Amino acid sequence: MDRRLFLTYVGSSTAALVAASTGISTLTGNAMTANHLMNGQPSGTGKPLTAPFKPVSRTWEDELMLPEGYKYNIIASYGDVINSKGEKFGDAADLTVYFPIDSLTGGNNSEEGLIWINHEFPEPENYLKLLGMNPANFRKEDLAKYPDLLKMEKEAVGGSVIHVKKENGEWKLVQNDTYNRRVDGTTPIELTGPARGSKAVNGATKVEGSLGNCSGGRTLWNTVLSCEENTEYGSSYGWPNFDNSHYGWVVEVDPFDPNKSVRKHSALGRFAHENAAMGLTKDGRVVVYMGDDKGDECFYKFISSKPFNPTNREANFDILESGTLYVANLSKQKWVALDHATNPALQSQFADQAAVLTNARAAAKAVGGTKLDRPEDVEIHPLDGTVFLALTNNSGHGNFHGQVIRFAPANSDHGSDSFTFEVFISGGQQSGITCPDNLHFDSKGNLWVVEDYSATEDNVYAAYKNCGVFMIPTDGKSYGIPHQFASGPKGCEMTGPWLSPDERTLFLDVQHPETWNPYPGQQFGRSCLVAIQGGSFSK
Repeated sequence: MDRRLFLTYVGSSTAALVAASTGISTLTGNAMTANHLMNGQPSGTGKPLTAPFKPVSRTWEDELMLPEGYKYNIIASYGDVINSKGEKFGDAADLTVYFPIDSLTGGNNSEEGLIWINHEFPEPENYLKLLGMNPANFRKEDLAKYPDLLKMEKEAVGGSVIHVKKENGEWKLVQNDTYNRRVDGTTPIELTGPARGSKAVNGATKVEGSLGNCSGGRTLWNTVLSCEENTEYGSSYGWPNFDNSHYGWVVEVDPFDPNKSVRKHSALGRFAHENAAMGLTKDGRVVVYMGDDKGDECFYKFISSKPFNPTNREANFDILESGTLYVANLSKQKWVALDHATNPALQSQFADQAAVLTNARAAAKAVGGTKLDRPEDVEIHPLDGTVFLALTNNSGHGNFHGQVIRFAPANSDHGSDSFTFEVFISGGQQSGITCPDNLHFDSKGNLWVVEDYSATEDNVYAAYKNCGVFMIPTDGKSYGIPHQFASGPKGCEMTGPWLSPDERTLFLDVQHPETWNPYPGQQFGRSCLVAIQGGSFSK
């Protein structure tokens, strides 16, 4: 192993412990000495990929800092009215998915489209301030006594569909458009798949609202997959009449059809879903890769029973309702099916397949799923089909800085039950990034990474200051070298990076900033969606 790859592997001083605790110690010499693409060509020797911008530096500035020549404008912020019904843009903006307005006819309009935005969690302390109440005097156990506050919380979560258009060089919300709407904590949502109506979900066929919507993805038929990242959000906030089994699923929304039912797909399992990356197997079935955002949890994939139909959009609307959920066993480099009918270990612990899927975490451990360090966002490389998974951190293992792992399916087939893997980049001083979270690829195969940590001037993240946005080439002489594109305002996460089809706009969310907001004089920072422009984002 050469010194450069060794340093990439080692990352921070805790890497030996990290390797032991995540299964990375099972990497073979062959996997580490050459970063092979799925087509058999080694990385690091192809066309150089370079940053089309001059990188910025880490900073404590309470502002969205960008490279010279780039600028941002705010499209929507928490509380903005988005339609004639008075529905408002939600809080804690996270996933962003851009759909060209002509998507359904195969178009790639880069100046007008629909955007879906996740709203991850409510921020009760801020809402109390808006209601003129003192947060110090509030107990969450008393939430039911404050209907206005409960209403604000439920309206703040879920997601938004907004119509956006570029006018005079800036992206703007198209006011009162019929596309603009909310899915929130009160929306009726259909439950599909094996758990529908089962004892595992207390007989539910329809559930109330969507909570904890973190990241997600875009389907091949132009709907959005919004991922519920927590299975106990309602009880954590003191919401009455809350059934945990109804949350922690992948939610499908059609942004183009306000009349189509929103659905939660139980076939994809229930856990702290970070996101959902969709691809195809060689025989044309749909695969969805998913991480479970918690320390010592697992990496999953789902393969549909039905093949994808590229010529009939509606034929795919039930494709995520049946199929097989798998969990990754890294020591064996195998995908293990979470199938009650064929696995004695599951039969001895769970009543049926509905119970397996509703309790996917326990089922995954029962069949030998590898415990990982907060497996969050996962994305598929657009050129070689390898799968990149962000492991954000796990302080309990001494892994404070995380890493990004690269998986290669056997025979370049996402339907294969085996894979190889390697460390693409480790967080820490050697690389300069920490706690990788959301991922996004541009068309050249550069990986865009945002960070998730909370820095103070005296903790382990002090040197990293505010959370940043990075571009990391996956080929060429700059392979694995991060280039910082942005630094967020104080206290925020930069979330949901998504490029327009022409790659001249980067949509990005500023989540839970401490004081930064578009409304001077407000008592708290506001999460918002921004559009960044200034040049091409890939080169």
